[in-house]
Amino acid sequence: MNQSTNDQSLREHIVSLLTGGNAHLSFEDFVKDFPVEKCGERIEGIPYTAWQVLEHMRIAQWDILEFSRNANHVSPKWPEGYWPAQEEVGDAAKWNESVGTFRDDLQQIENLVNDSATDLLAEIPHGTGQTILREALLVADHNAYHLGVLVAISRQLQSR
Repeated sequence: MNQSTNDQSLREHIVSLLTGGNAHLSFEDFVKDFPVEKCGERIEGIPYTAWQVLEHMRIAQWDILEFSRNANHVSPKWPEGYWPAQEEVGDAAKWNESVGTFRDDLQQIENLVNDSATDLLAEIPHGTGQTILREALLVADHNAYHLGVLVAISRQLQSR
């Protein structure tokens, strides 16, 4: 394989990891079967509603995307800036809005990874050693973790 083929192959592997469906359920497969009307319901022993977890995923993904491409981006305060307020449990309208924004931001990350002008291994100039590769892998890892949480919450909600 030549350098160009290796580069394209790496980009395809990263996008595949971002979109899921390899070792776990994809985001798209999850949301199509999720009982949206129950997204704001609490489950005993779980501190967040499904919408709160989804909104956390959206905020974290957005923050990573903006950090990756915008030197002037200011990240939310950790941890409270990455979660909606506890009393804001969510509803179907908020769920659908979060899903749409999550999809849009994920597509922008995929576009950044697929852009041959993006050097995946170059340090982000305004960072502290991060690369686009690292940030894309961070998004994939974080999303996969919380998608697992959402699957568990969904199963509990559907068994009610």
